[in-house]
Amino acid sequence: MKRPTLEAVAARAGVSRATVSRVVNGQVTVTPQIRDAVMRAVDELGYVPNSAARSLVTQRTDSIALVVSEPPTRVFSDDPMFSTVIRSASMELEAADKQVVLMLAGSPKSHARIERYIASGHVDGVMLISMHGADPLPAAIARMGVPVVSYGRPAVPVALPYVDNDNVGGAEKAVRHLLGRGRRRIATIAGPQDMIAGQDRLAGYRNALRDSDRRSIVAVSDFTRESGATAMRQLLEDDPGLDAVFAGNDLMAIGALQSLRQAGRRVPDDVAVVGFDDIEAARYTEPPLTTVRHPIIQQAGAMVRLLLGLFQGGPASPVILPTELVVRESA
Repeated sequence: MKRPTLEAVAARAGVSRATVSRVVNGQVTVTPQIRDAVMRAVDELGYVPNSAARSLVTQRTDSIALVVSEPPTRVFSDDPMFSTVIRSASMELEAADKQVVLMLAGSPKSHARIERYIASGHVDGVMLISMHGADPLPAAIARMGVPVVSYGRPAVPVALPYVDNDNVGGAEKAVRHLLGRGRRRIATIAGPQDMIAGQDRLAGYRNALRDSDRRSIVAVSDFTRESGATAMRQLLEDDPGLDAVFAGNDLMAIGALQSLRQAGRRVPDDVAVVGFDDIEAARYTEPPLTTVRHPIIQQAGAMVRLLLGLFQGGPASPVILPTELVVRESA
């Protein structure tokens, strides 16, 4: 069967082709009676708008680029943060009748390709995830005039709307909980320091210790399970007397639990452990992990709503979501 055309819809509804075009492209300069007649004809004929032609009229693609500044091996690893953000943002955009274009920006070559794609007008807006310090994409996209928001406060000095959680306050809650439990030698496994989440969670750890007589004991890792295990072994070698550790995310905390078990340290009797994020696996570690709940799903949804608001001339003010300490057996 031939695909129904605008002309066929116009003939069925008894209106002009231009009127049908205005209705299917969402313009409001049509009376309700005529709009109803056109939509009845659309339903009866099974008409589906030509997306390419529609884009020429509306200057919209109804596509949003979700750019993750990590290599595929990191995005498709055991870190559930990426899959949760991608799934949550996609569902929110689908509800708004938008399509997601997932793009991985893990190399200079991929950065150049993504810049060309966005500059060519293939998407209406951009969402940036997991940016690292000198990432050139935020500034490049801002210069294009394309609406863009960031999942997390950007590390580069670019005026960019963003949605984040209270990383500093969450880390302070974690460390103050350990102090309240009488722990004396509290170490931290910090995330990468070219990322704002890593910087802020380390700052929260230091803030909580500043007014106590405890000294900072810091190992810097990269938010992976393996790096957490390695950092924990190093901390134990450097300071065998430590009795608590705050890890900058749950994966590093899970790695730390493994190293503590291998070293014969009991958790929490000998060493208490607190993580950050409250991923699903935190409930099933041995012992279950005390952690700071990072509202990942809500943050992804807020990022989408912020971007959609920009399309309508809405505010570009940052959104900061609260965190919550979840106490389990590890601390």
